[in-house]
Amino acid sequence: MPQLSEKRASMFHGILLIALFTCASFYISDVQFFKDLSFSPMIIGIILGMLYANSLRNHLPDTWVPGIQFCSKKLLRLGIILYGFRLTFQDVVSVGVAGITVDAIIVTVTILGGIWIGRMLKMDRETALLTSVGSGICGAAAILGAESTIRTQAYKTAVAVATVVIFGTISMFLYPVAYRAGWLDLSPEQMGIFTGSTLHEVAHAVGAGNSMGTEISNVSIIVKMIRVMMLVPVLLILGVWAARRTKAAGAAAGAEKGKVAIPWFAVGFLAVIGFNSFNLLPVQVVDAINYVDTFLLTMAMVALGAETSIDKFKKAGPKPFILAFCLDIWLILGGYILAKHLAPLML
Repeated sequence: MPQLSEKRASMFHGILLIALFTCASFYISDVQFFKDLSFSPMIIGIILGMLYANSLRNHLPDTWVPGIQFCSKKLLRLGIILYGFRLTFQDVVSVGVAGITVDAIIVTVTILGGIWIGRMLKMDRETALLTSVGSGICGAAAILGAESTIRTQAYKTAVAVATVVIFGTISMFLYPVAYRAGWLDLSPEQMGIFTGSTLHEVAHAVGAGNSMGTEISNVSIIVKMIRVMMLVPVLLILGVWAARRTKAAGAAAGAEKGKVAIPWFAVGFLAVIGFNSFNLLPVQVVDAINYVDTFLLTMAMVALGAETSIDKFKKAGPKPFILAFCLDIWLILGGYILAKHLAPLML
């Protein structure tokens, strides 16, 4: 019993450490400079985690590691489930067929295309998959969900998140400039669909949309959240893929066949969206839940960053960033063509 109590205490120390870094992330994200960049606490969290991994990590007890891993696994899944309180099925209906169709094409082509380009570059398969899912759906949150489904190494997740942060931020600043300069011949509604269907993070869509006006912002945020909802079927497909991979590996080793690992947190995410669609909870309660959820997801990001050293980034090499650049070019050009020519046919 004393040994168990000591183990729990060590685990609590690891969780507390991550919680303190998370509080710092929220504090830093309130600085106007980072607000202007639309850097969410989650993005700042993984940066702080990586700074810790490459400085203080070796000076702290190894017994704290289970607490850090608890944050990157268990709290992550709870955070994904609660993310559903940001969405309702009414949001989907309000945008209509145009937004849903453009989103579906963007998500499908980005993920499948990213996997194909990853093969061409002879990349690590899991890193290519995580980078493609992050670019195609909703940035860091999608990468975290995919990581939890296929159970890959933390540094691969951190590399994928880094690509999303870099190219998503560049695009967030590029879109308003291009729109105001008249380079994009799109109506406000088309621009909203283009912005929401192609920017990586929810924060990126919010930041870019707000800088172009309410009419564009409202559409872009809803279209972006529809992309977030597409995380559910993608995670279910990934669960089947992971099971088949395990089955193949087991057959080669003469072991038992792998079972389909259903990502129940994705099902929970969908169930929460359904519950939230009935508007049973007061707005203040939903806002509080969303704040807690952001805190949990930031803790997961800090924990993932804490498992990522510079050596692991060197191990990943430049290929993930080349892949992310190719996907960003597709998102801009492909998204523009779809918003310009396909969306008007359905509006």
